[in-house]
Amino acid sequence: MKNVFKYKTLWAIGGIIYGLIEYLARGHTHWSMIIVGGLCLISCGLINKKFGWDMPLLLQMLIGCAIITALEFVTGLIVNVWLGWDVWDYADMPCNLWGQVCLLFSSLWYLLAGVAIVLDDYVRYWMFGEDKPRYTFWRWGRG
Repeated sequence: MKNVFKYKTLWAIGGIIYGLIEYLARGHTHWSMIIVGGLCLISCGLINKKFGWDMPLLLQMLIGCAIITALEFVTGLIVNVWLGWDVWDYADMPCNLWGQVCLLFSSLWYLLAGVAIVLDDYVRYWMFGEDKPRYTFWRWGRG
């Protein structure tokens, strides 16, 4: 039951923060983005749970970028293509895939992944008593 509360809390924090970021950037958001934002925070936070604290943060960010881009692509196929809600359209952007993801936003997701990783780690530390976050940036392992 404790894990359910923890993941609901992390999901809510990620969803609310992403919804606010999108609202500030675009002037509006869609409820589906709040769901995806929560999933992104949890997914990015699980990277160092899976691979350990010694994995360089920059590599974690790259994995997080790939996860966020994949979630955006799948969500876009569902909400934009299948359901026709037209939540976003990157068709006019260079290097896009079916208008659902593009290189520019994937680059931004790299930076956002870093924020999500650190935020998730500190929320787990402060609220749930998990390990205090520690990071390496360039080299795998300590030393």
